[in-house]
Amino acid sequence: MALLTSAPKGTQDILPSQSGNWHYIERKALSIAERYGFREMRTPTFEHTELFLRSVGDTTDVVQKEMYTFRDKKDRSITLRPEGTAGVVRAAIENGLLNGQLPLKISYIVNCFRYEKPQAGRLREFHQFGVELFGADGAAADAEVISLAEEALSSLGVTRIRLMLNSIGCKTCRPEYQKKLRAYFQEHEGELCETCKGRLLTNPMRIIDCKSPACKKLAESAPKMIGHLCPECEAHFAGLKKRLDAMGIAYQIDPDIVRGLDYYVRTVFEFVTDAIGAQGTVCGGGRYDGLVETVGGPALSGIGFAIGLERLLLVMAASGAEFPPAKGCDLYLAAVGDAASAEAGAIARKLRLEGFSVETDLTGRSLKAQMRYADKIGAAYSAVLGESELAGGTVKVRDMAGGGQAELPLGDGFLSAFYQLSLSKSVSDAADAAARHGQE
Repeated sequence: MALLTSAPKGTQDILPSQSGNWHYIERKALSIAERYGFREMRTPTFEHTELFLRSVGDTTDVVQKEMYTFRDKKDRSITLRPEGTAGVVRAAIENGLLNGQLPLKISYIVNCFRYEKPQAGRLREFHQFGVELFGADGAAADAEVISLAEEALSSLGVTRIRLMLNSIGCKTCRPEYQKKLRAYFQEHEGELCETCKGRLLTNPMRIIDCKSPACKKLAESAPKMIGHLCPECEAHFAGLKKRLDAMGIAYQIDPDIVRGLDYYVRTVFEFVTDAIGAQGTVCGGGRYDGLVETVGGPALSGIGFAIGLERLLLVMAASGAEFPPAKGCDLYLAAVGDAASAEAGAIARKLRLEGFSVETDLTGRSLKAQMRYADKIGAAYSAVLGESELAGGTVKVRDMAGGGQAELPLGDGFLSAFYQLSLSKSVSDAADAAARHGQE
């Protein structure tokens, strides 16, 4: 029978053989964030479109080209989230979290949606680990968030990463810079791609981030924001560098980092790597003072970052990072006959309640087929239950790797004997424990 359909372009299935790696990354990232005082938040997959128009910016590529927007059954405009920050800001305002003790520290893992050309590590449905910190204006907050990102990447085994820093100014100094930038690109308007010709009037800083070879070449000689900072922005950037130096976190200044979303101000940063070929960004973030107010909340500063998990997995593989082995089956209970099958189910339940991974036959396989299955799933131990075992009140547990076996009692003694077996990895020790249990 032919498959009716396939996964939509730009999406992927995360299979059971892969999900353990995802769980490892997610648990480790959230655990590190928790050490810094960040607590997890979960927000809806879709929001009212207005949220992203106001926060992300209606002149950005994300809004103009990439958002998945539709009308719901009451003709409301709804958008699948293209990034995580806006939803966190909306939730923090709506639930009164910004009225309490500050700074507010939030972490999250979300799936996001952008309609763009799929490529390695970049899909139309993708996942991010991110953090947001609200209510701290100084460079100390920037340094702490960057430190968290660096620790997360390093602890996950990512190598050959470099921290790139820039400052894109604020509402005081950026307008004057944009005039100079616009004037520069207007002199070369005929050499710009069609997209950047539109950006010339609406958002000239986005031209610096264009991937078109012609635009990239022009951007090399364009004025740099970092040379046009106001005194306050200069002091903030200097304070951040001083703190990173004190932390021992190396960095490079990259005046071409501008970020693709309108809400960023002052500090912007990326962690880049060449582990998967040409230099690519594995983490991006920065400061967004003013975003909370734009969405309808109080005038509070904010800073955060996001790490794309699909690309992170590729970088970890290229870096030779080690993932913990998947937990295997501790015991496979083969059963012959209905009575033995029922007893196997009862033993399995008791062991599972104690944290062991146990499997039994559910499909009516022959004994030979059951043992083949136990070997295929990598069971550490196996046991065969039949009429003679039920009548004698004991069962032989076999070490699938070493080949040794121990006779353990059925009933109450089985749990303690198997527990001893799991601790000692020795069938003889388990047999001794079973014997002692029988003498008590």
